[in-house]
Amino acid sequence: MKDFLFTSESVSEGHPDKICDRISDAIVDKFLAADPAARVAVETLTTTNKIVLAGEVRGPKSVTKEVMEQAARDCVKAIGYEQDGFHWKNASVDVYVHEQSTDIAAGIDQGTGSFEEEGAGDQGIMFGYACGETEDLMPAPIYYSHKILKQMADKRHSGEYDILGPDAKSQLTLQYVDGKPVGVTSCVVSTQHNEGVDQVKIRELVKATLCDVLPKGWECPEDELYVNPTGNFVIGGPDGDAGLTGRKIIVDTYGGAAPHGGGAFSGKDPSKVDRSAAYVTRYLAKNVVAAGLAEKCVLQLSYAIGVAKPLSLYVDLQGTGSIDEDKLANILNEVMDLTPRGIREKLELRKPIYERTASYGHFGRKPDADGGFSWEKTDLVEAIKSAMS
Repeated sequence: MKDFLFTSESVSEGHPDKICDRISDAIVDKFLAADPAARVAVETLTTTNKIVLAGEVRGPKSVTKEVMEQAARDCVKAIGYEQDGFHWKNASVDVYVHEQSTDIAAGIDQGTGSFEEEGAGDQGIMFGYACGETEDLMPAPIYYSHKILKQMADKRHSGEYDILGPDAKSQLTLQYVDGKPVGVTSCVVSTQHNEGVDQVKIRELVKATLCDVLPKGWECPEDELYVNPTGNFVIGGPDGDAGLTGRKIIVDTYGGAAPHGGGAFSGKDPSKVDRSAAYVTRYLAKNVVAAGLAEKCVLQLSYAIGVAKPLSLYVDLQGTGSIDEDKLANILNEVMDLTPRGIREKLELRKPIYERTASYGHFGRKPDADGGFSWEKTDLVEAIKSAMS
């Protein structure tokens, strides 16, 4: 195993792209709450006091344009935007959402060939990953980058860090020795703040956050801690930069520590394998590592639009496994139905659980009592072990 540095970044719930992801997922939740079989593909754009929704849906008429507009405003309000250039109440919201294409609907509903099940919502490749670097089996750089911003946001909402604004980014560089993370070599945190706030005070808040979040002994060197390195960060969010759904796919997944198939998650119902198959590959990879069969596990699935059965399942244990990779691929196919329907039923994905995924990563989170983050469970360990015998 070699020594190296590795860096990952995260962005806060108030980052322009993350606002868009949240709004898109809130609309997915509105449709699934009204009809678990609804089909949704909605994109969001934000800029100075402007929100634009576009996409296609097939679902209950009760989710009107007015409902979608209100969902957008509720998201912006919950994040905390009440500034002149972007305000939940004053921003204009344009809704350009239409009915789903009948050609796409036909392929998904019936499938093709001999597979009389729902077909995949699109072609594509999806990757999943797990490793033993953290308690939640995530790569450490992205895991702690998320935690820094999540704690700062929680304290901003509680009023303890009321000098901060919603928009923020973090970036951690970790030192690896013999392939394992041992400490922080540099950290960058840029956070929006109120006018006139002393940057020294912001630095103190960031240092306190790092002390709470990072493992003991991982302290960042003082001269390698960069807080608002360009100075003032008062104008932020969509007033400072436009946002779009689906532009933070590496932040959403593994921080660059594993491959990515290229498809975004937010704004898509679980018939879209960009989302559901990425969730199930994480689920399977995490259970492989939790079962003690490898220290690292990369999985890839591929699909064709309208075809239920995956075209391929690839397994790479990156030289850390105690089982043959071809054998493991056969076992995973045996213990998990990898058709779109099988994935949705096993992970219970037809629930309104997606708005909460839009910030601080879709992976490395604790499963919720109502079924959210079900792909983070390790309840397949015994089935995998039994299939090995």
